[in-house]
Amino acid sequence: MSRIIIGIHGLGNKPPREVLKIWWQKSIQEGLRHLGYHNIFIPFELVYWADVFHKQPLDVQEKNPESPFYLESPYVPSSDFIPPRIGKIRQRVLDFLEKEMKKFFSYTDYSNTLDLVSDWLIRRYFNDLNLYFRSGENIDEGTQLSARRIIHQRLLTTLKKHQNKDILLIAHSMGSIIAYEVLSLYEKECQIDTLVTIGSPLGQPLIYSKFYKKLARKEFEGSQLSVPENIRNQWYNLADLRDFVAMNHQLSENFKENSRHLEIVDKIVTNDYYYQNKPNPHKVYGYLRTPEMAQIIYEFLSHERSKFGFWLSNRFQEFKQKYFDPAEEAVAQR
Repeated sequence: MSRIIIGIHGLGNKPPREVLKIWWQKSIQEGLRHLGYHNIFIPFELVYWADVFHKQPLDVQEKNPESPFYLESPYVPSSDFIPPRIGKIRQRVLDFLEKEMKKFFSYTDYSNTLDLVSDWLIRRYFNDLNLYFRSGENIDEGTQLSARRIIHQRLLTTLKKHQNKDILLIAHSMGSIIAYEVLSLYEKECQIDTLVTIGSPLGQPLIYSKFYKKLARKEFEGSQLSVPENIRNQWYNLADLRDFVAMNHQLSENFKENSRHLEIVDKIVTNDYYYQNKPNPHKVYGYLRTPEMAQIIYEFLSHERSKFGFWLSNRFQEFKQKYFDPAEEAVAQR
């Protein structure tokens, strides 16, 4: 069976679809090369949804930092920057904070107050997330679909299009919320081989409680959420301990195994993204080129293939892309 990698990005405005797609691919290729896996063709499709909330994308040519379309964190290749080593003490502190936050949000006596607090925090600091959760409201007068429904359909349509293939779904940041909801709500309509969440806020109590309620499925009520049944092989969760979005990094404690005993494998990684003297441990490009991600991708693409067959398949796909996808190749050379 042929294989494909599907990515879904996080919240906030983004550069144009074709640019973002190429940057994801470059990051993935970079990680593979660092492990010694050269000239591997990446069958990849990006689920792009930034345009649902942002009519004009970020401009890669914009030089004015004051412009709303200025791109603060573009893709840049890995540099000589060495991220600080995360010690065991920091991990223990984060684990302690995670447990305390879970306790705080579990107090039923304060559930209404906590709901108001989480709503305020989301509205104040995560505008796209706020709009996404306001699922009953239309994004414009010309549609009867909510923004959340439109985004769900984009991912679902892409997954269904490739149901004759083994799928590796990579979901970054808020994209992991979207991925989990779609996989849970449409279990019979789509299946994937592997899910990889990176920089995921799924373990954050205010996020978890919010989207938990929005799933609106009776079988979820009063119980812990679980790994979706339509993930056939594995769910990996990659988190940098410096990434505050993924501070609650142990998703295996939030989501129980499914009926086939498939559980989440949490991996602590080091995000090496660094631009204009500033690190950003949440940036997708740094996550995509980590050794852990590269190994997952390589094993997925080469699974059950001979070395020669894998090599031959890569050469054919490179030829096809070079001579039959000239527009995309031109974007890659920008």
